[in-house]
Amino acid sequence: MFQRERAGLLASLLILSVIALLLPALFDYTERGLFAVPDPGALNERLSLGVSVVLLFVYAANLVYTLVTHRDVFTIEEEQGQAEWSLGKSLIVLFGATVAVAGEAYLVSGALETTAGKLGLSEFFLGVIVLPLVGNAAEFFAAFSFARQDRMGLVMGIAVGSSIQVALFTAPLLVLVSYALGRPMNLVFSNPLELIAIAGVAFAVDSIAQDGETTWFEGLLLLAVYVLLGLTFFFVTPLRSEK
Repeated sequence: MFQRERAGLLASLLILSVIALLLPALFDYTERGLFAVPDPGALNERLSLGVSVVLLFVYAANLVYTLVTHRDVFTIEEEQGQAEWSLGKSLIVLFGATVAVAGEAYLVSGALETTAGKLGLSEFFLGVIVLPLVGNAAEFFAAFSFARQDRMGLVMGIAVGSSIQVALFTAPLLVLVSYALGRPMNLVFSNPLELIAIAGVAFAVDSIAQDGETTWFEGLLLLAVYVLLGLTFFFVTPLRSEK
């Protein structure tokens, strides 16, 4: 079991992330389809910039809410014990592991095109399914370990919290940095299947997390959603090379 308050907050932030990522794509579709704007790129960039500012504000407010004003509500009760590592050693190991995982993800992304051609798979499938598995390997192993110990509060924080962090902090920050570098990017997803996948995952997680309990069957349902999305992304492109 895990705290319903924490689960409800994570689910709400996940829904907000979906809304924020859906709006730029729907705006682009509206401008191109209904109003026939020839080049809505500048409008998309301005909307994405505004959305990014709002998301970063919400992310900062969430930190204040959970770590300061309502800290007692969202504190996860864990077993007390003597720390085996000092703070300095823990930070060094964490930094080294982060660098190693980032380097591994960089190597995998660099070999993505060649690997896709040799395996007869699309770069889209490898980028959406395979690359995240490599880049988030450390988080997955930590979640598995805590799940075996029935510390589901930590598991929810790792699994859902990392996705929320990407949507509310990493992606908006990249948009702002791109403007600072003079190469503005937007939050428009060109493939509607990506939007459906984001919305579907958010709906599945929200429906499971609201009761504050977890079972093996609910975990199986989440895995089934992942497999279904993987199958869809595997067949999504007609340009997969023949083996």
